[in-house]
Amino acid sequence: MEKQSRKYSTPTIYARLILQARPYWAHVLGYLVLSLLATPLALLVPVPLKLTVDCVIGDKPLPAVVRALLPARTSVAPETAALLFVAGLVITIVLLTQIHQTAVNLLKTYVGEKLVIGFRSRLFRHVQQLSLTYHDRRGTSDSIYRIQYDAMSIQMIVVESVIPLISAVTMLAGMLYVTARLSPKLALIAVAVCPPLLILTSFYRRRLRKQWHDVKKLESSAQSVVQEVLGAVRVVKAFTRENQEHARFERHSHGGVAARLRVAAQEQSFSLLIAVLTAFGTAAVLFVGARDVRAKALSLGGLLMVMAYLAKLYDPIKTLGKQLAIRERSMASAERALALLDESPDVRERPDARPLVRAIGHVCFRNVSFSYPVSNDGDGNEDVGEPTPVLREVNFDVPAGTRVGLLGKTGAGKTTLINLLSRFYDPDDGQILLDGSDLREYRLADLRSQFALVLQEPVLFSTSIAENIAYGRPGASESEIVAAAKAADAHDFILSLADGYQTQVGERGMCLSGGERQRISLARAFLKDAPILVLDEPTSSVDLKTESQIMVAMDRLMQGRTAFMIAHRPATLANCDMLLRVEDGRVFEATETSPPQPAAFPQGERIPASVVNP
Repeated sequence: MEKQSRKYSTPTIYARLILQARPYWAHVLGYLVLSLLATPLALLVPVPLKLTVDCVIGDKPLPAVVRALLPARTSVAPETAALLFVAGLVITIVLLTQIHQTAVNLLKTYVGEKLVIGFRSRLFRHVQQLSLTYHDRRGTSDSIYRIQYDAMSIQMIVVESVIPLISAVTMLAGMLYVTARLSPKLALIAVAVCPPLLILTSFYRRRLRKQWHDVKKLESSAQSVVQEVLGAVRVVKAFTRENQEHARFERHSHGGVAARLRVAAQEQSFSLLIAVLTAFGTAAVLFVGARDVRAKALSLGGLLMVMAYLAKLYDPIKTLGKQLAIRERSMASAERALALLDESPDVRERPDARPLVRAIGHVCFRNVSFSYPVSNDGDGNEDVGEPTPVLREVNFDVPAGTRVGLLGKTGAGKTTLINLLSRFYDPDDGQILLDGSDLREYRLADLRSQFALVLQEPVLFSTSIAENIAYGRPGASESEIVAAAKAADAHDFILSLADGYQTQVGERGMCLSGGERQRISLARAFLKDAPILVLDEPTSSVDLKTESQIMVAMDRLMQGRTAFMIAHRPATLANCDMLLRVEDGRVFEATETSPPQPAAFPQGERIPASVVNP
């Protein structure tokens, strides 16, 4: 069974995106005003033609406004003077039109780019704040697609849709007014095509919106294949799966091509109907207008002016019709971007959360149970089913300064315990206490600053070694960075590199060996100097010699800290004070290798805030 996908009404999408544009309202307003100036310029375009036909070629007198602009005395004939004025008017209108279009395009580009950057920035910030539950469920490729591509919808809607729509309606009203002044009958015939166009637009809009949603999902799926393959390119090459992965990418891509063809067919059929309707309107105006000219009810110049205005009158209608597919694509993208923005974190900070400067490190699990949630596709479609239970009524107490070893089979829940302790997830039932207080009572940033992580696969960023070491303390001095590297036995190999601490490690640190990456990760933990240390199988992917070097560094790192170490080899946990075995979602205390250090406070006793926050 599937829930109905989240829907946003068209007015809601427009309203929310316009609110997103608040920091640039002055620029948007300037762009709107400049766009509206296109209407009087467009109204001037047929005027020289009418003056030429009626007043220069014909025998009608020049309008009083034109006569006032002509010099009273001139050596040329009046007809020639009028013709020169008309020629000058043509040049002036063209120059003004080009200057206007240049100003509009420059301001449109500036406003559009600023809107996209601002919207992307907000989406990126929000995605980082979402809980791991969302990222586990959705992966990264879909979020990347929404930030990189769907965020552009704000430019397409605010800059390319709303303002052109206002400008087109203004121009439509101006053209109708002037046409009605020349011939009310022809104006009425011209607008007779509008009601059928509105009905067609409403019908096609709903179909195109749904089809663009399908296109976006398929394109996101194709991108996920690229990201997955490039992220594991060594595995792909090792198993010679390049051709198979290429075929998988093409399967996903061809689905997107078919969906785009369906959209294109709908768009072209809509454009055809618009062209037919406007052609009928043009033919009807020409037929009736020609009869009025023959009956002397309308001048030839007046008919030419009406026909020129009619082309301008139908241009906005045709343009809006042709852009319907683009507009609905943008609306589908906006829905996806807003759906991402409306995702709420599962792990929330309480309004009255209190600060935590430095924890003592006393950890206690009380009847903790946890299940991973059911899957969700990020558009509101959720598979209804039973959650996957991982931990059941877990109870243990870790005094401050204790080294805890976690044993258990793969998938038993060891890493889940650590994720709960770092409050990447919240337990379904029970409490996790740090220094006698529930984790949910602390500010999230303060709580997570109490932990230093050293993972099985070291996470490095594509910057310098110094910046990677200082990732947890960006303001650290050079001497502090060097001291941390020495403590992690990384200083010597760093100096042997061509650029030393300024060496760029490459994407995910691939310019370094596994052992080198792990020692930089340890140096980062040394520099952070957090009271609680989490070591998630830090030596599982290195050789024995490197493992022994890392173990020596880790032993120094664990001194005076509460440490949780996950490992499969019992020998790795030989220096731990307490061993916990995770089996079938429950935690059992194994044999202690040495007496644990005494707890700073009795189990369950709340530590005064004055001690936690000196």
